[in-house]
Amino acid sequence: MKKHSQTDLVSRLKTRKILGVGGEDDDGEVHRSKISQVLGNEIKFAVREPLGLRVWQFVSAVLFSGIAVMALAFPEQLYDAVFDGAEVTSKTPIRLYGGALLSISLIMWNALYTAEKVIIRWTLLTEACYFGVQFVVVTATLAETGLVSLGTLVLLASRFLFVVISIYYYYQVGRKPKKV
Repeated sequence: MKKHSQTDLVSRLKTRKILGVGGEDDDGEVHRSKISQVLGNEIKFAVREPLGLRVWQFVSAVLFSGIAVMALAFPEQLYDAVFDGAEVTSKTPIRLYGGALLSISLIMWNALYTAEKVIIRWTLLTEACYFGVQFVVVTATLAETGLVSLGTLVLLASRFLFVVISIYYYYQVGRKPKKV
């Protein structure tokens, strides 16, 4: 017996429905085959990187690593560079700070080599939060102690600038790509 084209078409549609292809997925894409559905569309995952993003990630990773090593190896000098003339009562908190920064720097180095949008955004948000908290803490310390030096003013200005840059890249990476 020969099948009618109508039943053949219905059969094919049923098969495609069972396989889960042909319909729209959550992102509105229509997959032509199961292979394209499983492998995905690489254009969909490509990040349209803003100009200078990778340079900023590299500078951040170097900055975090450098300050971490300095805090671990030379805690007194780091404290003296930020708070001129203030005496260090204990090296332990500064070294713990260095260890935390070293951990964050490892995340920054790994984010430099990824193309995943979510990971890049999370590291940028981590940076912005870190620099924002550091800005608030240093400002509160200055208000408490009254010790204002050129080093602390440069630190505050740089932290504010770093917060702005990190937030800028965070939003730029998160923007929806324009349809081509």
